Amino acid sequence: MDLKTIATPHVAVRYFEGGSGAPLVFLHGAGGITAQDPFLDALAKKYHVYAPLLPGYGDSEECAELRDMLDVALHYLDTLDALGLKDPILAGHSMGGMIAAEMAALDNHRFSKLALIASAGLWLDAHPIPDLFSLVPYEYPPLLFHDAEKGAALMTQGVNFDDLDWLKGFLVTNARQLGMAGRILFPIPERGLKQRLYRIRSKTLLIWGDSDRLIPPVYAQAFKKEIAGAELVSIPEAGHMLIWEQTARVVAALDRL
Repeated sequence: MDLKTIATPHVAVRYFEGGSGAPLVFLHGAGGITAQDPFLDALAKKYHVYAPLLPGYGDSEECAELRDMLDVALHYLDTLDALGLKDPILAGHSMGGMIAAEMAALDNHRFSKLALIASAGLWLDAHPIPDLFSLVPYEYPPLLFHDAEKGAALMTQGVNFDDLDWLKGFLVTNARQLGMAGRILFPIPERGLKQRLYRIRSKTLLIWGDSDRLIPPVYAQAFKKEIAGAELVSIPEAGHMLIWEQTARVVAALDRL
């Protein structure tokens, strides 16, 4: 994947681009994304992928003008305008799914195909979503992965959580990223999306891991109820990070759009 820059009204946007085929825009989750992400590589084998970084992620500029969900959704719509993308497949994971759903509701004649992968954005009192902002690194894998041990290895690229150099880098990067993400996720990842989901006209595919402990599958059913005609694909042996644990199955599921 190539890392590129494009100007938008508020900030220069850094984005990954690669592959060939139908255009697909992928919006990352709160953990961010890199050029080496296996999910991006897999997508690029089937699609022409554009994966913009939310300001404050990676080496992108921060942007104080993005104060809330409306600002973020409009920022991403501006980004697609700058890229000249009229009707790409719009896909988002977790926080990125929340933003994608908002975009599809706001500009509801633009996107014919929408994929929400373990999407945030709703809140069920009976199934509260754990507070990511209160966790320390070793607490992430059991929440994010079906197999916590393998998940920890994926997170750290084989380094132990006790490695001080890795830990320092993780904490600095995480603080910067979650500082941006907190504008739309803190104290809970809910900004009134439920009342706007009826506006979505896109053909919508929900993709969820059966073992998601962060945003459990009951949330998939809640999205399905609110979005007309939405289809749900459940992925076995996959947690919240199903895009890493079951990459091939998630990419294959996109064929349903």
